[in-house]
Formats: sequence, C-alpha cells, structure tokens
Amino acid sequence: MKLFVQIPCLNEEETLPLVLESIPTSIPGIDEIEILIIDDGSTDRTIEVAKSYGVKHFVKHSTNMGLARSFRDGVDYALLHGADIVVNTDGDNQYPQERIGDLVQPILAGEAEIVVADRQTALIEHFSPFKKAMQRFGSFIVNKAAKTTLPDAASGFRAYSKYSLIRLNVVTKFSYCMETIIQAGNKRLAITSIPVTTNPKTRESRLFRSIGEHMYQSGVAIVRAFLMYRPYVVFAGLGLLLLIAGLTPFVRYLILTIVQDEGNHLQSLLVGATLLMGALLSFAIGVVADLTRINRTLNEEMLDYLKLQRYGG
Repeated sequence: MKLFVQIPCLNEEETLPLVLESIPTSIPGIDEIEILIIDDGSTDRTIEVAKSYGVKHFVKHSTNMGLARSFRDGVDYALLHGADIVVNTDGDNQYPQERIGDLVQPILAGEAEIVVADRQTALIEHFSPFKKAMQRFGSFIVNKAAKTTLPDAASGFRAYSKYSLIRLNVVTKFSYCMETIIQAGNKRLAITSIPVTTNPKTRESRLFRSIGEHMYQSGVAIVRAFLMYRPYVVFAGLGLLLLIAGLTPFVRYLILTIVQDEGNHLQSLLVGATLLMGALLSFAIGVVADLTRINRTLNEEMLDYLKLQRYGG
C-alpha cells in the first residue's frame, strides 16, 4: 500500500520545513510513504528546501495555475507513480501532518473512500466570528447539495483512495474542496471526517484576497457543481414558482370580472401570460439540462475506464 502526501506550494520556503519535519515516516498498514511537492510558480527557494529534505517527487508549474489545477496535476502524478492513497495538505503548516496516520485509517479499514479533517473552526482563535459563521453556513450548503454531514466542508486536509480519485473530475479553477465533496456525495462515494486541531497561523491566505472574494468564488463553485448533478431541482423549482405566480393574475382577473362585472383588467392577463411563458421556458430548460446531465454521466463513465487504463485497476 503506497501513500503519497502531496503539498501544493507557492513560495513556501519558510514554512515548508515545518511541514516536512512533521510528516510521519511510518504508518500502520502503509508500506511506502512518498512526498510530492506541487510547485505552483514559486519564485523563492521552495524546490531547493524540499530537495534538502530528501523529497524526490515534484510537479512544477512555470506560472501560478491555482489550487484546483495543482490538485489535479498532483493527483495525476501520484496515481501514475502507484499511489493507493493520496493525502493533501498545505505548505503553510496550517494542518497537523502528524495526524496523517489517523486520516488514512478509515480508508485502510474499508470504511470510507474520502476522509476530510474537521478543523473545528469554532475553536480557531484567528477566525473572526463572521468567518466562523460563514464556514458553518458554507458547510451546511455543501452538505445539502451533496447529501452529506461533514462539519467542515472547506477543509483542504484530506485523504483520498485511488478509487475515489478515478471517479472524481475537478473542473473548477478556484478550489477543488467544495466541488469534490458535491461530486462524491452525488456519486455515492463513502465520505467521513475526523476532528483535528490546526497549527498556529503562519501567514495570510494566498488563495483569495478577501473573505468576500472567497464567499463569491465558493458560491459559484457550489452552484456549478450542484447544477451538474441535479439541474432539474433548480429549473423545476423555478418553473413551479413562475407557474403559481402566472396563474395568480388570471384568478385575480376572474374575481374582479365577476365581482365588478367588467372586463377592464387586461393587464392581469398580460402579466400572467408573461409569467406562464417563463414557467414553460424554465421547464424546457430543465429537460434539456437533465438530458445534458445524463450525457455527462455517460461521458464520465467512459472517462473512468480511460483512467483505469492510465493508472491501472
């Protein structure tokens, strides 16, 4: 059983030693532990520092490609080099690498395909009350979309089985965290979590410039992933609302005509007809979107077979 610990890095020469020194050298049930550095356009000595600690596996980006692409490229490299489990951590030493052994145990025991570390965000001192509330709200939305019960959906400290990585297809450019959970939930992959305590903060996040940007980008990723797997819920719900709203003016017109004995309320019919046309259009788009979902599902199954050939069953 081979484990790859992948570390996306962007100018992490100062904190990377803390990460590398705390990664376990042996884990029960794991035969080999390999460390993979994904250098996402670093301009400092990140690579040199990693090599000084004996790291032999590298994926290098000539320019900054983002966290999602770094994750995809790291997974591709790890699976091509025989990984059975891939653990993702960060180069800023946010996560407790010494807990990697605990993180992979549910996979080794056959209890889960993905394990997400629960950072227990309510206990993180440098998180503001607003950020803690947004983390809880974001996890709630993701769990509703994925039909999961994860307490910390935004955590990037995770373990993936080879099977789960073959089934998942990351398409976002911002962060893979939300998307992979929604995909895994809708593909019925077993997901669980373990509580961890994060390390003290070493620097500001480089993934986003403000909490507002993070909320916006995460929201877009969640909506896109949800629409990929359950578009009919969105468009059928919207169509039903428009249908009810469209019938209301017609009822109003009939009541006014009967009570006042005059047909002077044609504006109600115009509004109602417009809303009913919107409802019909929404239902039609929902049908097309669902057919697209079915087609994408078939394409993903073909992609799974191609991945099996590439990485080995």
